[in-house]
Amino acid sequence: MKRNTKINLLLLLAVLALAVLPLALGLGDHKEQPFTGSDGEAETAITELEPDYEPWFSPLYEPPSGEIESALFSLQAALGAGVLAYYFGVRRGRRQGELRALARLEEKQDGAETRDGAEKQDGAEARDDASAPDAGKSPQERV
Repeated sequence: MKRNTKINLLLLLAVLALAVLPLALGLGDHKEQPFTGSDGEAETAITELEPDYEPWFSPLYEPPSGEIESALFSLQAALGAGVLAYYFGVRRGRRQGELRALARLEEKQDGAETRDGAEKQDGAEARDDASAPDAGKSPQERV
């Protein structure tokens, strides 16, 4: 099994554990609404500590029901996930493009070195032929 596959499986198991363990262990059973958001928990804690507290700001938009609020939150999460996925996709695409460009550049350089080496070798053979004792003779005379 590849290393990335193992990491992905471990991450999936961790996410499943985070989702299932609170339910399986009965966390929050002592509460009326066990899995309310942190906003509600904070509001309750503040009013218990200081009943005269007044918030500094009020929401710009108060959804008419909890379902609409949940839908808007889900939409916000989906948009955020889309932006992150786009960013990581662009980053990976750029990296792959750079690697391909480097590979092409190396292929061109290797090809140029091969051609240069062949030209140098041909030149060396020509010099060897010129220094031979029968350099001025025709091929028939050399035999």
